[in-house]
Amino acid sequence: MLPALIGVPRQIIDPDRPALYFPVEMNGKTRWLSVTRRHFAENVLDLAAAFVALNLGPQQSIAMFCENRPEVLITHFAAWQLRAVTVSIYATATPEQVKFITQDAKINFILVDSQERYNTARQAGIQRIICVDPTVKFATGDSHSVYFNTLLELGSTAPEQTHNEVSRRAFETLDSDLATLLYTSGTTGEPKAAMLTHGNFTATFRQNHQRVGHYLGKQDTSLCFLPLSHIFELAWSCYCLAYSVPVYVNRDPKRIQQTMREVNPSCMCSVPRLWEKVYTVVMEKIEQMGAVSKALTKRALAVGKRRNLDYVRLGIKPPMLLEQEYQVYNGRVFRKLRKAIGVDNGKLFPTAGAPVADEIVEFCQSVGINMCVGYGLSETTATVSCFDSKNFVIGSVGTVLDGISVRIGDKNEIQVKAPSVMAGYYNRPEANAEAFTTDGWFRTGDAGRIDSDGNLFITDRIKDLFKTSNGKYIAPQAIESRLGADPIFEQVAIVGESRKFVTALIVPNYDELQRAATKLNLGTLTPEQMAQSPELNLLVSKRIEVLTADLAAYEHIKRFRLLPNPFTIARGELTNTLKMRRRVIYDHYADLIEELYRD
Repeated sequence: MLPALIGVPRQIIDPDRPALYFPVEMNGKTRWLSVTRRHFAENVLDLAAAFVALNLGPQQSIAMFCENRPEVLITHFAAWQLRAVTVSIYATATPEQVKFITQDAKINFILVDSQERYNTARQAGIQRIICVDPTVKFATGDSHSVYFNTLLELGSTAPEQTHNEVSRRAFETLDSDLATLLYTSGTTGEPKAAMLTHGNFTATFRQNHQRVGHYLGKQDTSLCFLPLSHIFELAWSCYCLAYSVPVYVNRDPKRIQQTMREVNPSCMCSVPRLWEKVYTVVMEKIEQMGAVSKALTKRALAVGKRRNLDYVRLGIKPPMLLEQEYQVYNGRVFRKLRKAIGVDNGKLFPTAGAPVADEIVEFCQSVGINMCVGYGLSETTATVSCFDSKNFVIGSVGTVLDGISVRIGDKNEIQVKAPSVMAGYYNRPEANAEAFTTDGWFRTGDAGRIDSDGNLFITDRIKDLFKTSNGKYIAPQAIESRLGADPIFEQVAIVGESRKFVTALIVPNYDELQRAATKLNLGTLTPEQMAQSPELNLLVSKRIEVLTADLAAYEHIKRFRLLPNPFTIARGELTNTLKMRRRVIYDHYADLIEELYRD
């Protein structure tokens, strides 16, 4: 039961230990202030009491339309104390998406953190708005909205019977009670809300603790980087709070690399894109080194790979000379590298949400960054599988956690049965009928396989798989992830359904491409000029050939186009979790795609 995880003040574990850290700007510098576990719990209980006073009933809903902030986590736990239901809305959501979700979920209250989001909530028709920022100006005649701190004051002075009501509801919470409605990204069609129960969260905490709990102790910290509207971050941050691991709440995702260097987290869940960028920067710097430094660094990487992957990964003691050489390079190269990234205290970095190239996993493991690749969905309360501490297989998404059953169904679909699988989609009986097999297994929509040692491999999204006019099946994500490991590629959309061959729409890294243009004496070019440059297109073509050389002939990219502008959320080409909406991209670039297939 979620409320029991923080308890009431007299039952708090480590009451004076920090629960959260949050940034404040002082004299032009960022300082991280802490909230103790006692203070966190008191805020939760005061906010819950205020919600009782405002007549928030059991299984009624409150939405959060915010960037990451401590107030978001406080609101989640306050609602859970009351058997109320939380609904996360991405801070990047459009007014239309906000209106759809608030109407679909029958929102009673909504938490916002800025003037812009307050205005959007008003446009969506929500009257009971809670504003985190006290500088937000309420609209003329708005007598229903209230500031977050005002609610805390209301709860702290509430009569004893109100606080008794909070305790009563917390005590009566059932595993079957809804805890949160989590709207899926909606790569096709409108989003659906996965109904996650208290029992789902309790199960996923238990399952994850059995797998990774040994990594973390009281001296460790976590960095909250992904949006708390993402199940991966929400489940992970709540897990850390449950097990006394303080959480640094990063408010600005664009600032993440600076934040990592400031707080040096022991752990942080992330998507592969972060590590792709780290890998790209490191590889660029290696190429710019002098001959001696470059040779030394490449030797260090080779030694780190051999020691950590050929021996430590398999639970084998490395040979003495290899270990001695590794320790030299660890001191001279790897520690400096990890410190520059901000992970010199790192123990565990769960990574999921998209395919991650093997060379990036190998790089991280070689330099002592414990990237723990995994797999999960909103509908499974995050993790289904992840690397174990030993014998993990690069290229896989690890082995299935204890307490979870996975089987491979029709079309090689991964199907899951576990206490962490959602109760269903909210108000979507037809979607539920499609999402579950007749014998109760959740259909993930992902194609995959399980090897003889129990390692799970994802081959692609079933809905993304397409067939060429020659009858060959193409897994676009597998090709896209290969290219994504190269610093010159920023975004790639593979095309080819019912066509004679495979093509690609490519958004390059224009900083990287400009460096190539400079080396080719092409001068300083605009993105439009780079996209049209024959010399740069030839360079990109050669990169593609190298990266896809070992693919089957029918998987090779025969033609491509460089795009001067990236795919964006604003144009509907990306979801809020930055997954591609392929049909939207294909529609937006229909004329260009037709040009690619002209003889």
